[in-house]
Amino acid sequence: MTLCSGPNNGPRYCPLRPFPFLLLSLLTPPVSASSNRQQQPWASPPPQGVLPVGLRSPLAPPAMASTTASPPPAAGDHPRVLLRGLLSRETCKELEFVHRSCGAAGYRPSVVSTSLPHLAATGCGHLLLPFVPVRERLRDAVESFFDCLFDVFIEFTGLISWCKGASIGWHSDDNKPYLRQRAFTAVCYLNNHGEDYKGGILQFQDGDPSSIVPVAGDVVIYTADNRNVHCVTEVTEGERLTLTLWFTRDRAYNEDPKLLTFLSQTSLSCEPTKQKFYIPMPASDNMYWFSCDQSGFDIRCARVHVLGFSFHSSSGEYSTSVLPTEDDPVELLGKQLRLGRGDDVFDKIFSNSLHALQVVQFYYWKAPELAARREQSAVGSRTVRYPVIIHHSRGTELPLPCNHTLAQTIFGSVNTAEIAFKWNDFALGVAMWENYSEDLKKQLLTFLPFWLSNESIFVVDSSELQRAEPI
Repeated sequence: MTLCSGPNNGPRYCPLRPFPFLLLSLLTPPVSASSNRQQQPWASPPPQGVLPVGLRSPLAPPAMASTTASPPPAAGDHPRVLLRGLLSRETCKELEFVHRSCGAAGYRPSVVSTSLPHLAATGCGHLLLPFVPVRERLRDAVESFFDCLFDVFIEFTGLISWCKGASIGWHSDDNKPYLRQRAFTAVCYLNNHGEDYKGGILQFQDGDPSSIVPVAGDVVIYTADNRNVHCVTEVTEGERLTLTLWFTRDRAYNEDPKLLTFLSQTSLSCEPTKQKFYIPMPASDNMYWFSCDQSGFDIRCARVHVLGFSFHSSSGEYSTSVLPTEDDPVELLGKQLRLGRGDDVFDKIFSNSLHALQVVQFYYWKAPELAARREQSAVGSRTVRYPVIIHHSRGTELPLPCNHTLAQTIFGSVNTAEIAFKWNDFALGVAMWENYSEDLKKQLLTFLPFWLSNESIFVVDSSELQRAEPI
C-alpha cells in the first residue's frame, strides 16, 4: 500500500500503486530488431507483490491479456498511445452486460450511456465493482505515460454506446468552458469493429496513430486539449460500445467523493438481511426513451425484444384488462411483470422491467457456461428440475409503445449468431444472476467503509480486509 496525496491535501492510501512504474517500463520497451512493433510482457502475470495474488474477487485486476503499445510521442506534439489488449475478453463482456442491462438515453442523439451515479441511483451500486480495477489500471497508465504520478483524478467514468447514425465532428474533449478541467482521456473498446458494428472509427486530425479501428480490449489514451483534435465517423450498423474515462489534475472535479456520498445514501440504507436487496429500481421512464426520426422506443422494451423476449402481465390477464385507459402504458414497466418468448411465458414474477432485463442480459452473457452446467447436471443426476412455463398465453403481452422494427435496426448487432435457447438454461441463469448480484452487493457493503474513510474508490488490499475482521 502506498501513501499519496488525498482529499484536502491529506493522505490517500493507494493499494497497488507500484503498478505505474511497471507501466512506465512497459510503455517504453526496447525496439526489436526483427519488428517495428514494440512488445509488452503483459501476456504473463505481473511480478509477485505488484498485484496481490489473493485479489481474485470482482475487485481483482482483470485477467492480463497480450498487449502492445505504439511508441510514446515526443514532447510537445500530439501525445497519445494505443494499448492493445489491455482489458481481457471477460472484462469487456461483464461491462457490456452492465451497460445493456442498465443504460439510459445518452447525452447525444443515437447514444446510450451508463454513468456510475446512474447505477447508484437505480439500486445497482454493486455493479460499480467491475469498474474499480479497470479505473485503477487506466489511471496508472495515464500517470505513467504523461509523467504525472499521483497527480491525476478521475473526473468521469461511463459506458457509452454509439448506435446507428451516431457520429461527432472535429473537437477536443475540453472544448467547452465547463470542460476545461479535463486533462486526459481514455477510451476502452468493449466490442469489435466489423463483427459487432460498422463505422465508428476514431480519427485524429494530426499525429500518429491517425485513426483507431476498434478491437475489444484495446485502449487509446490521449490529452484532452487541442493537441488531439479528433472525430468519430458515423456508425452505420450495430452498436459501438466503449468505457470512457476523463481525467483531471484539479481535485475539485474528482468524481469519487461525490459518488461515495451518493453510494452511502443509497447502499448503506439497505439491509443485507433483507430478501433480494439487490433488485434494481428503474429511473424515470423518460430516461429510457430513445428518439429517432420522429419515432422511438423504450430502451428496456427494445433490449429484450432484439433478444427474442417480451414483457407480459404478471397476473396472466389479457393485456386489455391490465391497464385503465387513462394510464400511461409505459408505467407498467415499473410494476411486476413476466417474461415471454414466442407463445411461452416464464412463470416467474419479476419486480419490474429493469429486473427482468438484467436477468435476460446476464443469461446471454453466461449462455455457454449455463449450457455446460446443464449438461453436467443431466449426467450427474437422474432428477432434473424443469422451469414452469405457461403455454399458449397470447393476449397477455403488455401493450407497450415500442417500434420493434426501429429497435432491431438500432440495437441489432452485425454479428447475429444465435444461441440455442432453452428454458432450463434460463432458469439456471436466474439463480446465477441472483448469486452474482448478492455477492457483489455484500462486497460493496464490505468495501464502502474503506472508500469512505479515504474519500477514494480503490481496490481494497486483502490484508486491509483481514486487519478489519474482528478477532
